[in-house]
Amino acid sequence: MTYTHSIAVPLPWDEAVRRTREALKEQGFGILTEIDVRATFEAKLGVEAADAVGDYLILGACNPALASRALAAEPSMGALLPCNVVVRRRRDEQQTTIEAIDPQTMVRLSASPAIEAVAYDAGARLGRALADLAS
Repeated sequence: MTYTHSIAVPLPWDEAVRRTREALKEQGFGILTEIDVRATFEAKLGVEAADAVGDYLILGACNPALASRALAAEPSMGALLPCNVVVRRRRDEQQTTIEAIDPQTMVRLSASPAIEAVAYDAGARLGRALADLAS
């Protein structure tokens, strides 16, 4: 079972992060949370663990209108929000990988037609953001 959509782009780390934020914003997503996994691993587990994961950022992306619809249909969906988007790159790699949660994962966990509609819309928006990054 796949649960993400992923692309690899030949962009330096900082540019990939900047462009990912911009692409998400263009699709109506704001960033609610940001987790710098590398920095966390370095602080908690040491430099070796940080080097093993490489540059790794988790962005908690949220489109308020879509989140509102999902929570109105099924309040427990909050456990699956926001939509995580990962930007990652190991030291020895020439490309940066960007991957986003596949909102269809929510559909697999819910029988609600309203959730299906929200997941379709969110998936289309995240797909366009990734396509923008790939071009």
